[in-house]
Amino acid sequence: MSLFKARDWWSTVLGEKEEFDQGCLCLADVDNTGNGQDKVIVGSFMGYLRIFNPHPVKTGDGAQAEDLLLEVHLRDPILQVEVGKFVSGTEMLHLAVLHSRKLCVYSVSGSLGNVEHGTQYQIKLMYEHNLQRTACNMTYGSFGGVKGRDLICIQSMDGMLMVFEQESYAFGRFLPGSLLPGPLAYSSRTDSFITVSSCRQVESYKYQVLAFATDADKRQETEQQKLGSGKRLVVDWTLNIGEQALDICIVSFNQSASSIFVLGERNFFCLKDNGQIRFMKKLDCSPSCFLPYCSVSEGTINTLIGNHNNMLHVYQDVTLKWATQLPHIPVAVRVGCLHDLKGVIVTLSDDGHLQCSYLGTDPSLFQAPKVESRELNYDELDIELKELQKIIKDVNKSQGVWPMTEREDDLKVSAMVSPNFDSVSQSTDVEVGADLVPSVTVKVTLQNRVALQKIRLSVYVQPPLVLTCDQFTFELMAPEMTRTVGFSVYLKGSYLPPELEGNAVVSYSRPTDRNPEGIPRVSQCKFRLPLKLICLPGQPSKTASHKLTIDTNKSPVSLLSLFPGFANHHGIIDLWLITNELIIRLQEYFEKQGIKDFACSFSGSMPLQEYFELIDHHFELRINGEKLEELLSERAVQFRAIQRRLLTRFKDKTPQVSIITVISLADAVEENQDNLFQSFTRLKSATHLVILLIGLWQKLSADQIAILEAAFLPLQQDTQELGWEETVDAAISHLLKTCLSKSSKEQALNLSSQLSIPKDTSRLKKHITLLCDRLAKGGRLCLSTDAAAPQTMVMPGKSSIHHNSWNRDTLKKFKL
Repeated sequence: MSLFKARDWWSTVLGEKEEFDQGCLCLADVDNTGNGQDKVIVGSFMGYLRIFNPHPVKTGDGAQAEDLLLEVHLRDPILQVEVGKFVSGTEMLHLAVLHSRKLCVYSVSGSLGNVEHGTQYQIKLMYEHNLQRTACNMTYGSFGGVKGRDLICIQSMDGMLMVFEQESYAFGRFLPGSLLPGPLAYSSRTDSFITVSSCRQVESYKYQVLAFATDADKRQETEQQKLGSGKRLVVDWTLNIGEQALDICIVSFNQSASSIFVLGERNFFCLKDNGQIRFMKKLDCSPSCFLPYCSVSEGTINTLIGNHNNMLHVYQDVTLKWATQLPHIPVAVRVGCLHDLKGVIVTLSDDGHLQCSYLGTDPSLFQAPKVESRELNYDELDIELKELQKIIKDVNKSQGVWPMTEREDDLKVSAMVSPNFDSVSQSTDVEVGADLVPSVTVKVTLQNRVALQKIRLSVYVQPPLVLTCDQFTFELMAPEMTRTVGFSVYLKGSYLPPELEGNAVVSYSRPTDRNPEGIPRVSQCKFRLPLKLICLPGQPSKTASHKLTIDTNKSPVSLLSLFPGFANHHGIIDLWLITNELIIRLQEYFEKQGIKDFACSFSGSMPLQEYFELIDHHFELRINGEKLEELLSERAVQFRAIQRRLLTRFKDKTPQVSIITVISLADAVEENQDNLFQSFTRLKSATHLVILLIGLWQKLSADQIAILEAAFLPLQQDTQELGWEETVDAAISHLLKTCLSKSSKEQALNLSSQLSIPKDTSRLKKHITLLCDRLAKGGRLCLSTDAAAPQTMVMPGKSSIHHNSWNRDTLKKFKL
């Protein structure tokens, strides 16, 4: 047990899947017993109101049935609970409950039971106020210096303060320039309301100024006010703290002065009555709640601050005096007297963990044994580390996470693509042209050996290919059962997809004796769509813009044998798709002939210049999109400012001046996003082609090609925050400093830990060129840490056998 763990005195969990916030906890003698013992009052967003009187038999006990005095369901979500003198004609304490559209005040009382069941508690509604505006929070106090009673002030979501003098509504005032509501507190010493506006500044408003200011129903300035006969709502003082505030608390432990505490997102502040900073403290962790609770020595104040690291810190002014561990993240903290135990700390989490604890320590009886000091041999440790990494790598290659028999026998997924087009095309809302776009049917079959549940089939294809249905759900599949689903695929868009490969992924649960809910598993299979789905052959062209030569070591094959479905069609196709399809069909052809040593190679120059042009075009669209979004943000801010002024001055008129500019900029952003998406698709196609040519050029293995694909194709889609250029540059830089490094000096270079959009693409293009150069000089791609030394190799063209050349002219029947 941790030395600084909070000592659990009493705890419980409230309800199931209920939510709570900082206003949902209150400690007070709500039933007016007069013995100084507080009760714990908790309200939830589900509308449940609970009152506890904890009295554990021994320290650490959970909640007993008799600890819960009252539990009622008020139906409406409870935003805040407070206890004060809210009923006229009496100074008894009553409970105020704030709902989003209603304020209710209850009396809580207990009656002695007739038998041994003890005292029975009930609440009685004294009065309620229906709110015309949605409430955010409330505060209470003796506004205006009234004696013997408390008034309530509610802040609405649109920045209006509504003051209630117990059973009657007094007035409502809008805070000037309010955009979003902030925390609200009342200072009795200065008779002021303190809040933090959306401008990130603390603001103070005098109650008397609020009372005599313009009524909320007449928000605009009248002619009489302009002439000086009325009073405007003006702020008493402001202080810019530069961050949003989580809570405000005002304390006064002596008659001479009071302090205003403000908890920010990164700091907490202590202010004087006039808004001057008394002190501030920068917090190490993100805070969640706080409570200034006492003054131990003259001129100092102790404060409890909870944070998102499950810690509760005790500060004396700015000095950390104690830190204690909590079992949850507190969203509300209070200190009270429970069961004759003073200073009990009560914390509440957002999911309903309520705990009463106190500060203390448990001495640790464990003493760590002395460690024999010896000098470490770092060379031996380095060798041992490399051996262990090699063992781990070999194990990961030889076996997966689950045993193969158990994984594969649960569910078998297979996909079959129809060789013919659908008789009636399933394409809708296509953007290719006036001609009817064909569709092809794909059937996915699920065969399970054991009982499975919660089966969900998701199908993915590369855009602009689309599916008629991409999600299928089965609640239960009995053992030895077969399910088949079908869907159609067609091209929707005026550009080509980067791949013709689709993926069917099945997630399911396999129930076991120990876990009836089932163990989650995933299975998948891939399928290839036919080339004719996206292209049609056309007339031969002798003036080709680009030319690729693919060498093979076998006799030539007729194109009609490789592409039998293209005898009577015409159209345009991407260079990558036809090149890849050609190699695949050649491999399939020679496999059917029983030839196992068929191989392709590439001895031409790498088309890096054309590849770099696509990169520059894609990067230019990203930069243009960033500029358009910045400009749109600026114009939107200007538009909101104009709109606010016009709505204030002319109630029935709306601004039409700058909305045309905002709409045109939004259209430009949307058009640029469409162009960027198409450019990224073309860039992925070109990247696939470059990887294919590098693999044929250097005769790379499947593992090495997989490393290239991981480096060059890390993203399914790029955004302004994380784009293709910076991600690929980081991956290639890592390869250049590890397996493709020329010296140990290069390996010592540190890469940047943050990815951001570069200024230009010169660095990326330099690294791609350098990678091709290193591969040409004998470098080999691998992921192990001990393979950084260059390897000797035979340069392409020296020993490769070129019995036949497949080039662009041979394929000139296809328009590229």
